[in-house]
Amino acid sequence: MLVVFDCDGVLVDSEPLAAQVTERYLRELNHPGVAIPNEQFVGLRLDSMRKILESETGVPLPDDFEDELRRRDAIAFEQELQPIAGIESVLATLREPRCVASSGSQKKIRNSLTLTGLLEYLEPHLFSAQDPEVENGKPAPDIFLYAAKSMGARPGECVVIEDAVPGVQAGKAAGMRVLGFTGGGHCGPDHATKLIDAGADKVFDDMRQLLDLV
Repeated sequence: MLVVFDCDGVLVDSEPLAAQVTERYLRELNHPGVAIPNEQFVGLRLDSMRKILESETGVPLPDDFEDELRRRDAIAFEQELQPIAGIESVLATLREPRCVASSGSQKKIRNSLTLTGLLEYLEPHLFSAQDPEVENGKPAPDIFLYAAKSMGARPGECVVIEDAVPGVQAGKAAGMRVLGFTGGGHCGPDHATKLIDAGADKVFDDMRQLLDLV
């Protein structure tokens, strides 16, 4: 069994920080997209975020929007990023092969895992939806199929750990078992229902439960 971890909201508690950074930047730009709930962006690549913001508001964003958002995220993460509670002990105990499959860039994944002390448990098996081999981001299954193929596992032999609706949809589209995690700082009381509705096979809110679920 291959355990495929999303990164943001599963390994590191980054989503609240990223939401704050995005809101602040959009306010500086006086962009009407600041009114769009951040939950629409969770689990997506930044180019998908741009498409949503521009299509729903009709207002273009700066050409360097993604690069500037990455720069601001990196500063916030350096100052405040924390691992998901219990994840280090889980990774240290987990016997199954594991990898990361995230919408974030390779640089962001590696930086987040380094800052939180988790990199040693997961490298070199880090896969990004921005890798050239991945044509479409989540909710398309491409990133998970790419990760499984690279790790020599069939989809039916994989279990995906996801916190976001697009990630759950991507995992199920890939033909994998999906566990929805609802213990991140961005998860509200209805988050479990959203993940179940998206197709999650089971949801859990304490990462220390994972060893009994895989």
